[in-house]
Amino acid sequence: MVGLSEQTRGLITTKYLQMSNRKWATLESKVGELIELCSVLSKENHALRTQQDNWTKERAKLIEKNELAKSRVESMIVRLKTLEQD
Repeated sequence: MVGLSEQTRGLITTKYLQMSNRKWATLESKVGELIELCSVLSKENHALRTQQDNWTKERAKLIEKNELAKSRVESMIVRLKTLEQD
């Protein structure tokens, strides 16, 4: 900045700082958006994990019911075969 007047140097410095401030504001805005997105995704992830846990528990109950029904049917078949033989 050799040969420039104080006023010109001041204007250049001011313009540079304004550009720098705009970049910081843009960055700050983007970081804010990322924080919000992380919060939304975290809540969604928690809800999905809860739903998965519920499905897993329901599946276990259904498997247990299925095994009980299978056992009862097998027992009935054995009794029917026994009755047939008598």
